[in-house]
Amino acid sequence: MNAVDLPFLASVFVTLFVIIDPPGVIPVFMALTGTMTQKQRNRAALVAVGVAVLIIGIFAVFGQFILNYMHISLPALQFSGGLLLLLIALQLLAGKEDEMSASEGVNVALVPLGTPLLGGPGSIVAVMLFVQQIDGRPSRISALLLALVGMALMMYLFMRFSGVIARLLGAGGVTLVTRISGVLLAAISTQMIFDAVQSFLIGWGVLPG
Repeated sequence: MNAVDLPFLASVFVTLFVIIDPPGVIPVFMALTGTMTQKQRNRAALVAVGVAVLIIGIFAVFGQFILNYMHISLPALQFSGGLLLLLIALQLLAGKEDEMSASEGVNVALVPLGTPLLGGPGSIVAVMLFVQQIDGRPSRISALLLALVGMALMMYLFMRFSGVIARLLGAGGVTLVTRISGVLLAAISTQMIFDAVQSFLIGWGVLPG
């Protein structure tokens, strides 16, 4: 019997990588930490990853209980996350990323980096679904834990070395990438909202399942 379910590990890791998209977080991270020192950026990256892993971990263990207790459905969580991302996208498109930055470089690591960009509704829902597939198998529990650790490492490395990318792009390049990131975030958030609305309509019987 394998100690780790490798296919399950690969499935979890790839799914989270696509949803969280560490390379796509780079322009947002650069925009929000542009006025920080290198030490502050490194700390912000570490805090953001810690917050994301903590949130994902809490929902992996207690997610269904929390949602049931508060009478919150998964589509509602997805809808609210889409709205939060849309607000962030609009600020990036309007060139107001400086207003989102915190002077001490801590708040920005919590919101919006830690959540909802890294530990957002998409990753939360995905992990909750994977937890339901564990079926008490130790090999799958190990696989899920390893996938989360690997994903945390990937998130940190992409943000940790974002400064190298920033120097290669230059000020104008960073601004351009930030605006493009705003457009992509707006599209992603809009899709999340549409998917949530579709789930609501299916649940209400307005649309076929």
